[in-house]
Amino acid sequence: MDEHTAELIHDQPAPSSAEAMAEAISIMARLRGPNGCPWDREQTFDSIKRHTLEETYEVFDAIERRAWPDLKDELGDLLLQVLFYAQMASEAGHFTIADVAANLNAKLIRRHPHIFGDVQAADSDTVLRNWEQIKRAEKAASSSTQSPIPSSLMDNIPRTMPAMLEATKLGSRAAKVGFDWPNVDGLFDKLQEEIAELHAELPTTPEQPVSPAVEEELGDLLFTAVNLARHLKVDPESALRSSNAKFRRRFAAMECAAGSADALADMTPTQLEERWSHAKNATTTSPEP
Repeated sequence: MDEHTAELIHDQPAPSSAEAMAEAISIMARLRGPNGCPWDREQTFDSIKRHTLEETYEVFDAIERRAWPDLKDELGDLLLQVLFYAQMASEAGHFTIADVAANLNAKLIRRHPHIFGDVQAADSDTVLRNWEQIKRAEKAASSSTQSPIPSSLMDNIPRTMPAMLEATKLGSRAAKVGFDWPNVDGLFDKLQEEIAELHAELPTTPEQPVSPAVEEELGDLLFTAVNLARHLKVDPESALRSSNAKFRRRFAAMECAAGSADALADMTPTQLEERWSHAKNATTTSPEP
């Protein structure tokens, strides 16, 4: 790009939100068009799903790092997923990106009667209660126009979402009808119970294969831990991501002190534990900014 072209671009007024969005929609349509990109044209709803999940986690990572330029970029990547799905749906005759936006607008207005109507809501708890009541009314209205087959309270919790998020939503949904632990003490007792049941299923000798019951009991233990997080009002995904980041820092400190990962591989378990203790103390007393 020459200097004159750069100056012309710099002098152009920034596009409005509507103009920028319209251009993005147009670009996506062209990529999927007859003379578009071969890779984009080959994609399907199923092939794109994993990219959507990856982009979502990259948004989380940018937020946790407070990396605002990165967040701007990652939000664009996430928006691309929405445009991709909407374009494919439009090609199949299901709906368009305009339908998606119109549906969202109507939902936001409908679920905020304290802003767009005459309902009073003095605090966020009242807002959330109203939101849930409106959602239930919407679901009831939708069910009345569909098959009369009885539906479960859990039916609209997608099985395809990350397991930890699914477990959180399942526990929260069950709690709405009173099926829940009355207090956090019961969950600590349940954790101990699940640990004992898992321990009972472990192989008694190194030669004995691990039974399918081990996976089942470990799943029960994790499910209980997620419900404990819900009672403590802690997001388990954020808590685990924080622990993952902490483990990364401490393991990197171990590698740095040892000189390399290969040096760690040559150490005894006792030496490794000593290195870990030193790394733990170092990262605890000198946290990252």
